[in-house]
Amino acid sequence: MSADVLVVVPVILAGGSGTRLWPLSRALHPKQFLSLGVGHSERTLFEQAALRVASIGAAGIAVQPPCVVANEEHRFTVVEQLHDVGIEPARVLLEPSGRNTAPALALAALEAQRSAPAGSDPILVVTPADHAIAIPEAFTAALRQAVRVASDGGIVVLGIRPDRPDTGYGYIRAETSANAGGDGGVAALRVAAFVEKPDLATAERYLADGGYYWNSGMFVLRASTWLDALARYRADIFAASELAFRTGRADAAFLRFDAAAFAAIPAES
Repeated sequence: MSADVLVVVPVILAGGSGTRLWPLSRALHPKQFLSLGVGHSERTLFEQAALRVASIGAAGIAVQPPCVVANEEHRFTVVEQLHDVGIEPARVLLEPSGRNTAPALALAALEAQRSAPAGSDPILVVTPADHAIAIPEAFTAALRQAVRVASDGGIVVLGIRPDRPDTGYGYIRAETSANAGGDGGVAALRVAAFVEKPDLATAERYLADGGYYWNSGMFVLRASTWLDALARYRADIFAASELAFRTGRADAAFLRFDAAAFAAIPAES
């Protein structure tokens, strides 16, 4: 593969329990594996997420098969739903217990480095499996721009322009100067601060100020960028995740982890 081509590995985080959508969402069949008619589609949220990230390939961007992080009890549902949309996963990482996003991303980054084409430092496009995207074309354009920014070592988070003062989301405060470019002139803004879920008055001020975005929980960055940052700032998570990965056992499309080694990873979003 040409050195000019950016190698992208989609990472789909499908380990959520979907408790906020109970009783439709249950422990053995959580929200991301349900068809809710979102986007006028009969596809499940997980299937839609897999198709969206597969569609970002373009000139200079080569999208690899996805790496999926899921709970052990959902392993067959993951594979069946991917096959339903014609996608073969690179690997499904099976969590024996939930350890939250940071360890899941660490394990996915290690797997991406192992399975990506030789000599490449893959760019990870990390997305939860249960998002609803109303305008997929805009989403694709934003991801392509994010991939190009991340190729230079940046850590990119996708922000959503708020249309109401919502207290249920974390917010991103962005610097006002934008670097527009790429597909559709999508703006790349430098993050000034991350802000936790606000009260109503603060959320109303954020909306009026206009420089705040909902944090989508979607990230784009090179595998090495994430692992280097984790080793620097949370060496405990990095070391425990690396140990669990090294002692993991491949089983067909699945990668299984020792339960004790996995439970020793600090749980952190």
